[in-house]
Parts: sequence; structure tokens; C-alpha cells
Amino acid sequence: MRRAVRRAARRAGPRALLACLALAPLAACGEADMADQARAKTWDKNPFFPREITMRQPVAGTVPRSDPARAAPQPQAISRALLDQGRERYGVFCTPCHGQDGRGAGMIVARGFPSAGDLTAGPVRAASASDLYDAISYGRKAMFGMAQMIPSADRWAIVAYVRALQLSQDAPVASLPEADRARLEATR
Repeated sequence: MRRAVRRAARRAGPRALLACLALAPLAACGEADMADQARAKTWDKNPFFPREITMRQPVAGTVPRSDPARAAPQPQAISRALLDQGRERYGVFCTPCHGQDGRGAGMIVARGFPSAGDLTAGPVRAASASDLYDAISYGRKAMFGMAQMIPSADRWAIVAYVRALQLSQDAPVASLPEADRARLEATR
């Protein structure tokens, strides 16, 4: 009987070894969870590194990531380039709710989103530039804050464009330059 078992083990040996080797990687597959893995927090001691410090110095030449929420100073003067930048950023971030004319009838408002504020109305006209900047940054009423999406300089550019938009709405024809008045009369 023993001889029969030994012969069977010899014949099955290479096959059994191959089967074990083929199934071995499956033993490593478990219910791995990233939350359960070994990790080190920033200020933890770590014997792996010299001086046992977990937090490492950045590699030489590393470019720091900019923080869009970090405040930039308010521009001292409004230039054509600033208005162009503001118009472009307004078109991306503000038009869906406030519309092209700033009156609060944007595309998503037409689809059932709460009504956006009229940027050409009296209370918004009376608000300071820093109030408008804060509204863009932190939100107001149904509007959510955009500080993490719009860099600070772009928020100031949007404020400048909103001011230009306010001036352009309901402007008296007499306040237009002569060339623009002639063009307007030609279209009537």
C-alpha cells in the first residue's frame, strides 16, 4: 500500500507543484483596503529615513502648486486686457447662471435651477468691488463659492467685467461716443 502511495506521489509531484505555483498568486488576493495599509503621517517618526523624519524636503527644482483660493490684491487700474480676461472668465463661470447680459436668466436657470441674481440691479451696482469679489469667492444665497475653481486674479477680472456690464446696460444713448451713436442710428 505504501509503495502505491509513493508511486502516485511521484507521478503527481510535478503536476501538484505546478498547480501550487499557479494558485499561489491567488493567495495574495484578499479584501485589500487602502485604509488598512501601513502609512505614515506628516509629523510621524519613521525609522526608514535618516533622522527618522517622515516629511521629506522637496526634490530640487520642484515647482510649487499654486492655490487658486489665495487672495491676490485688487488691481489698481482697469485695462483692456483685464476686461478681456474678465469677459472670458465670466463667459466660462458666470454665464450659465447669470446669462450673457448679467440679468440672471442663464441657461441653467431656464432649466429649473434657482434664479440667479440680476448683476445689473441697484443693490449689486451699489455693492463695493470687494463685496462682489467675496460673493464670487464664498457665494451668496443659491450661489456656491468659486474660490477653489477661479484663481484670485481672474475673480478680480470678473468683477471689473461685471462693472463694465453694469455700465453697458440701460446706458442713455446721449452718453455714447458720436461714432457709436451714428452706428446705432444706422441700425434703426
